[in-house]
Amino acid sequence: VQLVESGGGLVQPGGSLRLSCTASGFSFSTSNMRWYRQAPGKEREFVAVIDKAGARTNYADFVKGRFTVSRDNDKNTVYLQMNNLKPEDTAVYYCYAIIIGIWGQGTQVTVSS
Repeated sequence: VQLVESGGGLVQPGGSLRLSCTASGFSFSTSNMRWYRQAPGKEREFVAVIDKAGARTNYADFVKGRFTVSRDNDKNTVYLQMNNLKPEDTAVYYCYAIIIGIWGQGTQVTVSS
């Protein structure tokens, strides 16, 4: 049972990244999925959530209009498309499976010129 994130990296302000989180070992399509992030010296914070069918989403105010969460249940994968990135978006990004309460290992996103 695990979640594996990928897609992080170094990007300039205003750039884009797409994070992926691939699940295994549980019924992915039955779980709402969340993205969180944790910046150095700060607590982990909620970023986005998507329901199990991919029909409903919700976002933290600080990413609304810039980030989009989606999923492909055939691929057991949830995505986070991040556009117009800002230096304050620098953090380790984690996905979280609500139905069984597990976290991925995280992927580092660094926004810097």
